[in-house]
Amino acid sequence: MNTITRTVVASMAALTLAVGLTACEDDSSRGRETKAKEQNYDRLVANQPAGKMEYSPTREAINQWVKTWGKRGKLSYVYIQNAKGEYGYFVMKGLPTARCEMLTPTEKVDHSSQGSVVVALPGMDGVYSAGSMCNAYYGFDATTGAYIEFTVGTNQSFFLFDKPMSMPEYASATQLGPTSVGDVKN
Repeated sequence: MNTITRTVVASMAALTLAVGLTACEDDSSRGRETKAKEQNYDRLVANQPAGKMEYSPTREAINQWVKTWGKRGKLSYVYIQNAKGEYGYFVMKGLPTARCEMLTPTEKVDHSSQGSVVVALPGMDGVYSAGSMCNAYYGFDATTGAYIEFTVGTNQSFFLFDKPMSMPEYASATQLGPTSVGDVKN
């Protein structure tokens, strides 16, 4: 290949690339709106850049959560309030866990020449789940290890503490599981 041919081929490649890049620009109404939104965001960031913090109270709270709950054998005191405002409680080993949480991936992405598709994977028990039951929590009783499950929502809430509560509404709460606050005070 001589020099002139190389130059022509290189020029054609550059022209093809330039035309291709121009063709990729979205001139639709949606594309123009997206571009306007991005330009506005860039202008706002330039005029009002995000402040810099010397200290993060959010990181401190997360680290405190880790210190509180990152210990084996830590007990949780789960107080449940019903629609009538009455309280009951469970004393559990560790934190209550939402039923929708899993140890294994719940889906994977399959890639093919036609594109990518998200495929559901079976759970640990070999069955498929729709990922629901996030309002159902479970855990294990502090002294007997008995399985405990409860739901929240629709006029029922739960409050989680790492120590028994002495405020009147909690102090008079009804024991709901095998273990009482008195059983584990020592």
